[in-house]
Amino acid sequence: MSRAPVPAADIGPIEAQLAMLPGLDRLRSIVPSFAEASGDTVAAILGEAAAFAAEQLEGVNQAGEHMPPRLLDGCVRLAPVHRGVWQSYASAGWMTLDLPVAHGGQGLPLVVAIAAQEIFDRHCAAFGMLPVPSRSAARLIDAFAPDDLKAQWLPRLMFGEWGATICISEVGAGSDAGRMRTLAVPRDDGTWSVTGEKQWISFGSHDLTERIGHCLLARTEGAKGLSLFLVPSEIGGASNGVFVRGLERKLGLHSSPTCAMGFEGATGFLLGEEGRGLQQMFVMIANMRMAVGAMGLGMAGAAADIALAYARDRRQGGNGPEPVPIIDHADVQRMVLDMQSDVEMARALIYAAAVETDLGRHEGDAERGRESAALAQWLLPIVKTLGGELAFDTASTAMQLLGGAGYTADWPVEQLLRDARVLPIFEGTTGMQAIDLLHRRLWKEGGEGLRIFVGHFDEAIGRLEEMGERHEAGEAKVILALLIRTADRLKLMTARPREAEAGATAFLALATDAALGWSAARLLAVPGDGPVERRLRALAGYGLARLGARARLHAEQALAGAARLEAVATLA
Repeated sequence: MSRAPVPAADIGPIEAQLAMLPGLDRLRSIVPSFAEASGDTVAAILGEAAAFAAEQLEGVNQAGEHMPPRLLDGCVRLAPVHRGVWQSYASAGWMTLDLPVAHGGQGLPLVVAIAAQEIFDRHCAAFGMLPVPSRSAARLIDAFAPDDLKAQWLPRLMFGEWGATICISEVGAGSDAGRMRTLAVPRDDGTWSVTGEKQWISFGSHDLTERIGHCLLARTEGAKGLSLFLVPSEIGGASNGVFVRGLERKLGLHSSPTCAMGFEGATGFLLGEEGRGLQQMFVMIANMRMAVGAMGLGMAGAAADIALAYARDRRQGGNGPEPVPIIDHADVQRMVLDMQSDVEMARALIYAAAVETDLGRHEGDAERGRESAALAQWLLPIVKTLGGELAFDTASTAMQLLGGAGYTADWPVEQLLRDARVLPIFEGTTGMQAIDLLHRRLWKEGGEGLRIFVGHFDEAIGRLEEMGERHEAGEAKVILALLIRTADRLKLMTARPREAEAGATAFLALATDAALGWSAARLLAVPGDGPVERRLRALAGYGLARLGARARLHAEQALAGAARLEAVATLA
């Protein structure tokens, strides 16, 4: 029995969200290539993305479940259908949407690429585990590689001839960069000899591209910090001392091979400055964290839409002679509205963060650019965490709605649940994002991004008041006040970091509540009286009403202190 497919994306709400984005018109006015991102052009792009995803990526997803990657003769082999779809994806230019025109990209705003990725990942999140690192590596190489490497790598990455990975984690070190042992030794010809072991490398080996560039962190004898290298899988048709040690057996994302990699005197090319690798790698990491948000959004949207369609079709209960659609039942309506409102608020937030990221890069007014960059940095750990948690939670709720059917492989929900679980882990766990928000964004930077966010949220609340939506404005004010008050209290704890760290994850959750509240406030002001606009406003009002109680809980937990953690001693 074949599995029910994921329904094709409805691009109407996506178009409406893009049309009301703050800052997008500004982007179109300051970057010539961004002016091409008109409403009609973007609608055509998204329509093509929806068709490609439903017609081709759905097949890759199902094939990966039945024919997962295999390690044969030192190379990972994927399901045959994967290669043809990859070539179609690359030749259609999907890799190049937001990459610079100067290097052969289409030069569209990041938010367009994020919207397309959302559509692709709702059908096959594992497929996106290759193009996202490749696009991110292209930005890294563009920023730090010498001109000859740029000329060699950028065109091939952009058009899918070559692939790329991010190689940070090592056995026993994980995300603890200070404990990494991979070593790079300089050679007389200006290259480096790289030796070490790396773990959890997505698409570390595969048969989709001719060559793979490993963006790798390693130690050098001449620097205190780590350095960043580009290590090709092969050079001139010969192996470059890069080996696959094994494939991980894992819960989900079966179409995406996760490899343990070995480097034995592999030739590497230094990117940027020696000892500055971790800071430079953040160009790639930041892009991939944003992509996690989009991936989670796509998966959550799929789960929510599957549940909605099922609730309309499945009949059970009722007082008449015939059973009624289960969407007539109050608790099912609650679940459907929870899922749909969460997706729309998250979409508004992730799209806004993408626009602020571009404004931070391109804004001609230095002060406005600095503020957009600070806001984007404040939102980044929120977006990354939200995407992962939303995908898993929505899939879980969808499974609850479908009941026993959702637990079977006859429906895509059980796979979405499995695939989504890793999202809160990779590219920095939820705990790491929370510590980053506390230590870097709140303490080190003095809450500059938070200050700018508060200004944007205040402005959205003011619009609600002008519209006469005083109840909704009041609910939003409560959430914002909780965030400000909690942040002010945490700022006083720099001398007692453990007290604040004990509530860091709760503070991240509170910051997420506020970010979603900001999104809901903006969606409540969506103009127009069409069915899509009415739906967005209704879901925003429903979602905003749920956020207040959640924010109160998170604010209390953020300030609960470390004393309660002393109970861990009893577990010895």
